[in-house]
Amino acid sequence: MTTSNYIVEIIMTNKEMARDPVGATIKRDLLAKKGYDMISNVRSGQYLRIHISAEKEEQAKEIVEDMCNKLRIFNPVTQNLTILQVSKS
Repeated sequence: MTTSNYIVEIIMTNKEMARDPVGATIKRDLLAKKGYDMISNVRSGQYLRIHISAEKEEQAKEIVEDMCNKLRIFNPVTQNLTILQVSKS
């Protein structure tokens, strides 16, 4: 079977119970001090755009999920992993 090139976009965000010093700093030191005190919470995360060859879209998604879990690219205890989009490149 032939393979196609895909782009898998994922986002990793801190779970609500996990500390988020980056989000807290943005809210406290940037937003509140510049007059955006109407913002009650900021959570940070990471965005990855992965180029992969696979036989089909579902396989590309499965490979990326497996890779992220096995290689500990994200910490499932403190972070959520969300696949935003899988598209042909």
